[in-house]
Amino acid sequence: MILQALAFYMFAAILLFSGVVVVTAKNPVYSVLFLILAFFNAAGLFVLLGAEFLAMILVVVYVGAVAVLFLFVVMMLGVDFTELKKGAQGYLLPGLGIGGLLLAELFIAVAYDWHIAPHAQSAAANPPGVTNTAALGHILYTDYVYYFEVAGLILLVAMIGAIVLTLRHRAGVKRQKAWTQISRGPAEAMAMVDAKPGEGVE
Repeated sequence: MILQALAFYMFAAILLFSGVVVVTAKNPVYSVLFLILAFFNAAGLFVLLGAEFLAMILVVVYVGAVAVLFLFVVMMLGVDFTELKKGAQGYLLPGLGIGGLLLAELFIAVAYDWHIAPHAQSAAANPPGVTNTAALGHILYTDYVYYFEVAGLILLVAMIGAIVLTLRHRAGVKRQKAWTQISRGPAEAMAMVDAKPGEGVE
């Protein structure tokens, strides 16, 4: 029990430190690297809670795909972040307001957990004889199946919207017209020329 408590405090402390560095770091590459460290420590907390499937998903999906993608995009694009930060002071007051609202919600959740949750019966992470993956899949695809489908639909619309917004048709660029190529006949594909001796073909 003492070892579990020490592991919890270690993972939580490193996670909080990494989160602060992600927000305050001036170099975006350092921010992404500390974001990966934060994901690993959050996965460690999930393991302590008995949710090993969520820990694996956090490492594989977020660290292996999202965070690494952020890192490559930041390093390859060479964005001038000094130019981008010039107008950041205009968003200071709205950012402080949203941050204060989130902090108030966090305090409300902690107060609820301290005063009400101890009187309720705490449930185990997994029912007896059921693995973490099976329990999560059963809840996700029965009780929350409509929310899951709506989330997938929103992600699909977001992906299509991102493609539409970033697609640019530049003038002077030749594009392939597949239907025109498929539907043309022999008369359109070749031309018969009677070349006379000693003369070239234009």
